[in-house]
Formats: sequence, C-alpha cells, structure tokens
Amino acid sequence: MKTIAEINEKIKAGKATVVDAETMVGIVRADGARSAADKVDVVTTGTFGPMCSSGAFINIGHTKPRIKLGRVWLNRVPVTAGIAAVDLFIGATSIPDHDPANSVFPGKFLYGGGHVIEDLVRGNPIDLHVHSYGTDCYPAQQLEATFTLADLNQALLCNPRNGYQNYNVAVNRDKKRVIYTYMGILRPHMTNATYCSAGQLSPLLKDPYYRTIGVGTRIFLGGGPGHVWWEGTQHNPTVERNELGIPKGGAGTLAVTGDLKRMSPEFLRGASITGYGASLAVGLGVPIPILDEDLARTAGASDEEITAQVTDYSTDYPYGGGAPLAEVSYAELKSGTITVGGKEIPTSGMSSYVKAKQIALELKKWIESGEFLLTEKVASIPGADSGQTFKPFSGTIRNIE
Repeated sequence: MKTIAEINEKIKAGKATVVDAETMVGIVRADGARSAADKVDVVTTGTFGPMCSSGAFINIGHTKPRIKLGRVWLNRVPVTAGIAAVDLFIGATSIPDHDPANSVFPGKFLYGGGHVIEDLVRGNPIDLHVHSYGTDCYPAQQLEATFTLADLNQALLCNPRNGYQNYNVAVNRDKKRVIYTYMGILRPHMTNATYCSAGQLSPLLKDPYYRTIGVGTRIFLGGGPGHVWWEGTQHNPTVERNELGIPKGGAGTLAVTGDLKRMSPEFLRGASITGYGASLAVGLGVPIPILDEDLARTAGASDEEITAQVTDYSTDYPYGGGAPLAEVSYAELKSGTITVGGKEIPTSGMSSYVKAKQIALELKKWIESGEFLLTEKVASIPGADSGQTFKPFSGTIRNIE
C-alpha cells in the first residue's frame, strides 16, 4: 500500500515513476499487477471529444454607468445572464438566434457557444451586445463592446458533465433513412458504427470505482490545471460491470472546472455536428495514483478487456426502448470493424485517441517536473454500492412528427 502523500514526496524529489495508461497496459501484461504496483506511482490518462455539457462563467466587470445584464449575446450567440449584475454563462450548445437550426435539414450549426469559448481562449475579439431594463443602481439599458479574454476579470470553464465512463456504440437499423445524431451521421441498415471513448486511456475506466477520484481531485482540463467539483450530471455508477469492475455501458461522470485563461485552443475546440447542433471538444486528463495491486490491475486494463454496448439510434435510443444489440471490445472498435448479428460494420471514433495520448503525456510531463502534485479527494462521488441510478423524467411530450 502507498499513500498519495508518499507519492507526492517522491514527485517533489523527482523520484516518482509516472507512465501513461497505454504504457501501463504493457507493464501489467508483461509483469503482472503486483509488480506493476511496486514499480509505478502514477498513471496518467486522457480523453478528447465532444462534451456537450460544458460552458463558461464570465464576469465582464462593471461599466460606467453600471448595467445589470439582461438579454446578452456574444458573437450573436445568446447567453444566460440571470445571475448577478455582470456575470453570465455561455453554454457549449447555444446557437445564434438567426441560425436556421434544422429547419433546413440537416442543419450545419457552423457556430455556437463552443466556438465562442474556443475564440476566447484563442484571444480573438468577442462582440458583446446587451439589452436591459435599468434600475436605480444599474441605470444603463444598452451596451455594445468588443473584448478579449485578457480583458475579463474572471472566466471559468465550468462543465457539469464530462469524462463519461464508457458510452454507447451507435448504429442505425432503419432500412432507408440516414439519421443525424450527436454520435455523428449514421447510415441505414447498420452500414456504419460510431463510438466516443479513448478506451484504455479514458480516465474513469482506469479507476472504475472512483477510489482516487472525487471532489477536489486535481486534473488536466482544456490544456490547464482544473479540479473535480462534484459528481457529473447523469452519474450512474450502478450499471453492470465486468470482472475487473469496469462498467459495460455509460456510468460515472465528472463535474469539472478550471481557469479559462490558463487553457489552450489545442484542447478546447468548438464543434459542429451536422443535423444535431454545436458543441465543445474538451481535453480531460486525470492522474491515477497507484496505491495498491487492485488499482494497478484496473489502470492496466487493455482495450481487449473493456467493452461497450451497441445501441440502435433509429428507434431504441430516441424512444427509450430496446436492449443492446451486442457487446464489443474497444480493440474491435479500433480495428475498424465490428460484427453485429453476423454483419460486419465499419467503425469510426467521435473522440481522438491521438489527442488523448497527447494529454496523458502532457500530464505526465507536468507531474515529473514537480509542478503538478496529486490531491486527496475531500469527498467521494457515489460509487457502485450507493444505490444511485439514472432516473427517467416523466411528462407530456408534444410536437414529435
């Protein structure tokens, strides 16, 4: 057994052994989990892909005369200002009022909230338009300005759900219709399949029971340091798991935050998903301290040992029914072809394994240099024994053609 405090002392002394999760796979395979636990102190992970549940809190600072933000647009994208006077929140999926969306189907969604966030971290000028009602303490009613990220008092990336612990593989069983989803364009009769996970590099698959990951965990976020601030929305730790404890489908999530001013457009990119909407591709990396043999074993789990469930997105997913069509490994997914019901289907990834590896190596570099120490979590997020489940919402649904 090791402790995080002991590992941090080794980091400070420049004696810690830090490897990325892909390398850990080879170490465990060659030497076994017990030997790997003795040799390795930290395993770094990474993932990079669309994470729609993302956004940024921004404080623009007070004007003269002062204004209480009412209706607000950044680069013509509407943002939420129902907070304090000059605070606002821009969500990654927000789109301009003039965007035709899917009225001309499939919509292109060329610019949205995720692109505004990318423009901010690039240092590009942002146009601000404000209409308000005026008060005695905030008399101004209109404001137009142009600013950059450097002009802001604070800008915080604050994402309520990132780093999904495993996810669906998407296919389309409809015989004729092409469908446009957040998992990309799916051709009819299951002629392609898409997935969105880094597999053996993905953070929550390496510590499947969240033993070292919780509130306060220091992470790599968007190219800069960040923290976990809570369990993510839709966190569902009680799904079925394999013999290593790794969930077979979508399970845990993380709510994360960090200083936007310390991030990079290399790891925060606006995304346009045809027929679906705008989003933000986020780079996320979590260090896994190897405290014992069990953590070494899961940190060294390979793509062959991690599986995902194939789901029909033509009817089963949108209408909330149906069982998974198959279970396939990430090794199969990354090979370029899976077999479902005797049918060979070409695969493609929505996330970038190359960028995930880059993130894991960058985080490794930070730790080895001594500039990034590990943190003890100050509170745990619900685990597999919590009884927490993802509950559907009931209500009256209208306007479905």
